[in-house]
Amino acid sequence: MTSEQVRKALADFVREREWAKFHTPANLAKSISIEAGELLECFQWGEVGDEARVRDELADVVTYCTLLAARLGLDLDEIVLDKLAVSAKKYPVDRARGRSTKYDAL
Repeated sequence: MTSEQVRKALADFVREREWAKFHTPANLAKSISIEAGELLECFQWGEVGDEARVRDELADVVTYCTLLAARLGLDLDEIVLDKLAVSAKKYPVDRARGRSTKYDAL
């Protein structure tokens, strides 16, 4: 999901500022939610958000997700692929293609 270069840059950034003490799982989860709200705000009054703001807010969401995964010792690639396998069973192609229906109503 994120490259080793990005993970190292984030770790260095946090270490240099001695911010790890603030990065509890709860604080990081809150930050993800806050930043996701700010991303959503980019689309509050229309379908197209300002690209620069969207990029900034999306970067913030991904940053906090990456930091939380690292804090919990989770591999983002692994957990996303695991979840995708679960979702593939819930949303078989033959029943879900082209539909946004929730799995329990397919």
